[in-house]
Amino acid sequence: MNLRISPPCPAATFAAHSQAATTVETELRLADAVAQAVKAAFGAEVATNDIQIQKTRKEFEGDLTVVVFPLTRASRKGPEETANALGDHLVAHSGLVNHYNVVKGFLNVSFSSQFWVNELADINADVQFGQSTTTEPRNVMVEYASPNTNKPLHLGHIRNVLLGWSVAEILRANGHAIRKVQVVNDRGIHICKSMIAWQRFGNGETPESSGLKGDKLVGKYYVRFDQEFRAQVAGLVEGGMTKEQAEDKAPILLEAREMLRQWEANDPTVGQLWSTMNGWVYAGFNVTYNTLGIDFDQNYYESQTYLLGKDVVMEGLDKGTFAQDADGSIWCDLTADGLDRKIVQRSDGTAVYITQDIGTAIQRKRDWPQLNQLIYTVGNEQDYHFKVLFLILQKLGYSWAKNCYHLSYGMVDLPSGKMKSREGTVVDADDLIEEMIDTARAATAEKGKTEDMTSAEAEHLYRILALGALKYFILKVDPKKRMLFNPAESIDLQGNTGPFIQYTHTRIRSVLRKAGAEGSVAPGIDLDAKERSIIRLLAQFPNVVREAGAAYEPSAIANYAYDLAKEYNQFYHELPILKEEDPAKRNLRLAISANTAKVIKRAMGLLGIEVPERM
Repeated sequence: MNLRISPPCPAATFAAHSQAATTVETELRLADAVAQAVKAAFGAEVATNDIQIQKTRKEFEGDLTVVVFPLTRASRKGPEETANALGDHLVAHSGLVNHYNVVKGFLNVSFSSQFWVNELADINADVQFGQSTTTEPRNVMVEYASPNTNKPLHLGHIRNVLLGWSVAEILRANGHAIRKVQVVNDRGIHICKSMIAWQRFGNGETPESSGLKGDKLVGKYYVRFDQEFRAQVAGLVEGGMTKEQAEDKAPILLEAREMLRQWEANDPTVGQLWSTMNGWVYAGFNVTYNTLGIDFDQNYYESQTYLLGKDVVMEGLDKGTFAQDADGSIWCDLTADGLDRKIVQRSDGTAVYITQDIGTAIQRKRDWPQLNQLIYTVGNEQDYHFKVLFLILQKLGYSWAKNCYHLSYGMVDLPSGKMKSREGTVVDADDLIEEMIDTARAATAEKGKTEDMTSAEAEHLYRILALGALKYFILKVDPKKRMLFNPAESIDLQGNTGPFIQYTHTRIRSVLRKAGAEGSVAPGIDLDAKERSIIRLLAQFPNVVREAGAAYEPSAIANYAYDLAKEYNQFYHELPILKEEDPAKRNLRLAISANTAKVIKRAMGLLGIEVPERM
């Protein structure tokens, strides 16, 4: 469901679903075989859990590596002699290992061709390959977007919504029940700033009369407020005030503060203007969300939840959790917990941000009593805020608050520098998307890849490539890292980009169309190194999905998709597929191709990226 915004009225244990052996299951199988080899070769008992298995380093041949040093206590021999004895036994008796090599105290084992053929057959048969169930399913609510209704969405919002949406989908793929939500910051002094500026300078301008999206129109007046505010501050400073005094006494700011007080007092005139301008913004947001393919299961509005927050603040005051200062403001003292005193209600009785967040969190738990975890997708400049919020909720007696999680992410910069919304220097999300589409159009047309398409088909492809480039470039970066977004680099058909992966998918689909079949897997085929390598990578997909879910990191999925696309392109260039004369080999390579396309599509789908059938 793609939930549109409408204005309000005044860590776990996983088990693979896939039949294909995952890395974890294969490691357990190998560890058991090693334990048997130790007993047979040296007459000693070693617990399977004590055997250390790790991935083989890229510079060495092998599928997995056994760390032999701890086993020398059982063998009473040197590490290399121990490793060779175990390797010989595994090749002769395990039915798993085909050959091995020893590097000092490390036994690198390679699995048999039949093992990997069986893996491919299982992947091929599993229509939901990559989906997992969990032994500890959770009910998880993921919040993302959290826009203010005083400006349009910008590049920072794009990273937020793409990250939150993808994390929700990855958790769902791991078997958890998910609700995607956003909280709309539709009240507060920043909203009143746009309203005051529109009253003063708008002359009745509307989205229809201006031709602007509603969110862009309201954002225009937020910038206009700041311009007027700065001019007034400069004038007051010239009149003898300090800058700090002038910023506190600027007439237009005083007007905005009074408007906020009137709004909280339910002044009908202020309320009507608030509803009208917020309605403009919601319509604008919905256009951007639909373009990005972002949906929500439920919307929360701070204009509603702040009232519950204020009630809870008064309850906390009565219980002694909070204290009231002489000026009437209410505070929570967190100094004993290594934090500061935090204001939860102003002296004039108006709410602050954390008041709203307290109310919103409690309302969400009431709406979904089975809720186990709340995930907040918010930039890392709010790290301290969420430490305070979660601690206050716990002090108020809400035990579920210990499972709240701040999915913190770094800011997004452009080559031109940092964005500032109040100064009008943000990169508008809609404008960026259109720029990406233009870039995709130019890059694709230049290579002549749309000559046999209708104009409608070509435009659809440009949009798919543009959104794929944008989403992939952002999601391939570890969320915790600050990132530099380069539109031109993101659209490149070579390198670690979305279009490169999308192009790989279309290449595979083209091969399969020409073949007229998706291949089959027959037993007894001897695999070469490249076939073995790509099947091994395919088999890792369920593990990657689990790891990405456990770490809340779509970047793990993104970079896996790139590795798989890169591996397939090497496979494609090194081995004949359609021209392979051996029917069994041809069918095997077609099956590898079909399953690579399936996994690429599924991985990119978890990032919200569409892969075209042709380009």
